[in-house]
Amino acid sequence: MLKSVLLKNKKSAFIVSFITAAAISLCFVAGMTDQDWLSWGNKCLSESFDPSIDPKLKKWEVLLTDDSFIRLRKTYQNNKQEYFSFQLQKLDSISYTGDATTGMLKLKAKADDIIVQTYNDRQGNIDSMANVLNIPLKNMEPKRLDSLEEALNYFKMKNL
Repeated sequence: MLKSVLLKNKKSAFIVSFITAAAISLCFVAGMTDQDWLSWGNKCLSESFDPSIDPKLKKWEVLLTDDSFIRLRKTYQNNKQEYFSFQLQKLDSISYTGDATTGMLKLKAKADDIIVQTYNDRQGNIDSMANVLNIPLKNMEPKRLDSLEEALNYFKMKNL
C-alpha cells in the first residue's frame, strides 16, 4: 500500500514538474523577440557547425538572417568557394541524422529552392539549384537541436 502511494506521489510530482518546465519553456519562447531568435539561431549554428567533416575546408560562414534566409559559404584551400542560400519560407522539412556528438542537419526545400553557387572552380563558376542543404554539426544535444528547429521554424513562419 505504501509503495502504491509513493508511486502515485512520484508520478504526480513528475507530472507537476513536467508541466511546470513546459510552462516556463513556453513563457521563455513566447517572450522572445526576432532579435532573440536571430541571436540564438546564429550562436547555435556557428558553435555547432562541424568543419572537420571536410579537411580541405579553409574557412566557413553560416548565417541566419533577419529576412529568413540561411546562408552558408565554404572556402577551400584552393580558394574555391561554395555558397548556399535558402529562404526558410520554402522549407519543407528538417531532419537530423547522427548523435549528440556529430551529425548532419538536413534542410529540405519544397522544390529546387536552394541557390548553389561556386566561385574560383577549375570547371568555372557554376550556378545551380538544389532541394536539400546539408549542414554538418557537432555537440548537438537533443534540447539544443529542438531549440534550433524552433528558431528555424520561427523564421519560416515570420513572413508568411
